[in-house]
Amino acid sequence: MARTVAIGVQDFEKLILNDYFYIDKTLFIKEWWESANEVTLLTRPRRFGKTLNMNMLERFFSLKYAGQGEIFEKLNIWKDEKYRKLQGTYPVIFLSFAGVKEDHYDAAAYRICGFLGDVYQQHDYLLDSARLTDEDKTVFKNMAYNMSVQDAAIALKKLSYYLFKHFEKKVIILLDEYDTPLQEGYVNGYWKELISLTRNLFNNTFKTNPCLERAVMTGITRVGRESMFSDLNNLKVVTMTSTVYAPYFGFTEEEVFTAMDEFGLTNKEEVKQWYDGFTIGNLKDIYNPWSIISFLDERRMKPYWANTSSNGMVGSLIRMGNRNVKMRFEDLLQGQTIRSVIDEEMVFNQLDNSDENAVWSLLFASGYLKVVEIQGESYELELTNYEVRKMFENMVSGWFGRNSADYNDFIKSMLCADLESMNEYMNRFALNTISYFDVGEKPSGQAEPERFYHGFVLGLLVDLRDRYEVISNRESGFGRYDVMLRPRDQADDGIIMEFKVYNPKKEKDLEETVQAALQQINDRKYDRFLLEQGIGEERIRKYGFAFRGKEVLIGGLGK
Repeated sequence: MARTVAIGVQDFEKLILNDYFYIDKTLFIKEWWESANEVTLLTRPRRFGKTLNMNMLERFFSLKYAGQGEIFEKLNIWKDEKYRKLQGTYPVIFLSFAGVKEDHYDAAAYRICGFLGDVYQQHDYLLDSARLTDEDKTVFKNMAYNMSVQDAAIALKKLSYYLFKHFEKKVIILLDEYDTPLQEGYVNGYWKELISLTRNLFNNTFKTNPCLERAVMTGITRVGRESMFSDLNNLKVVTMTSTVYAPYFGFTEEEVFTAMDEFGLTNKEEVKQWYDGFTIGNLKDIYNPWSIISFLDERRMKPYWANTSSNGMVGSLIRMGNRNVKMRFEDLLQGQTIRSVIDEEMVFNQLDNSDENAVWSLLFASGYLKVVEIQGESYELELTNYEVRKMFENMVSGWFGRNSADYNDFIKSMLCADLESMNEYMNRFALNTISYFDVGEKPSGQAEPERFYHGFVLGLLVDLRDRYEVISNRESGFGRYDVMLRPRDQADDGIIMEFKVYNPKKEKDLEETVQAALQQINDRKYDRFLLEQGIGEERIRKYGFAFRGKEVLIGGLGK
């Protein structure tokens, strides 16, 4: 009989004692301990087993669980006598920054202080310790119940000292999701303020802490050494391209197919198409654990992992990205690959400086892109799997959600060749949407159609993907952008659209701009490709879009 799938349970003890579905990753304990690295920073995408493994480390090493090793008896780590003796022998500090998701700095700093205070309260037995002085206990109480931002920077170092005095043994520190506050700080504009607090906290905790035995930090990204870890020369960084610990985060294909056998599921190729695609080090065919356990529970294919938390940062980077980011994203959505230099040291101000490589580096670290090939520093990348593709398609559709009625009505009008309605709905839609794709602090009027154009093309790619192949021309030049819709069904018309910005030096009104756009379609013979595809001239519709600010006029030829 198949075990019960417990969705969202991150408590290692609860999983084991209740015999819930669990794939044994306990040899991570051995490999990490034998590495002898003082401080390990381990990065993996969301929902990749980081929190469960950190909980497992605490349950294994903490003195709180001394003499309670029976929970590991049926697991791989217990086969080694050395580790049976090691269980429950260290004071452990375990905390997570997963809950620091505030929209301004003061709230984030307050939340961090609160979490650090909670950790002190978990160890309030130290207030009864004969080995702590009265002064120690006074400081301890202040840290536990009235911590300031200044106190926070030394809080974990102080607690390590108190634990060391009490147990006469150095401390293991486990910090889960260390980078959540930093990502929220970037999205909400307080990253630079937060860096000072977190840099001082990490330096005091992991660098100048004489009571530290070992430490592990987990997160999604590796924040650049120069901005966060400049003083931590004792840091061992393990990223998605590292070979160490590769089997212990994520499920291998063998583990997935064995689990499917346990649950009597046979559609392995379909599961592989949806959820396979991750590579860790040299280990290929890695599956996201959240997607697999959710699939085992519900027994149907859908985007599970992509919907587990906000994708706001990734979405805004693409939506607000420059034209090159959007054009390369078009390629990804159409199943093509892109090339980029990948920097595994994430510096958030690079994202603000329109560094395209930083955008793709973040998407790679977050699990949305996978490596096809590496040539020197250049990575060939594609979307990780079908689940990720569905997530991005839903994200693009969501961009137009606030004006979905006008957008959908425009699409229907265009497919029905209703030019009057196209003009009505496009003007409503453009008025409310162009600013949504604003990428600059001082956008020019001429840039507005370009921003709108690339977002509009992405929308067409998603919404018409089953009916049309969407082809955008990247060589038209500034102020002119065109897109072609090649029908997949011979019963549908081919459609060519030329976008042109009104130029008062050349055109007296928008009508002349429309005619110039239509003339461009004919002069450059944009219909040649469709004709070569066997689409008759009578089935090719041509539209000129003229922009003046947020005002749009559409004219047409054909039918």
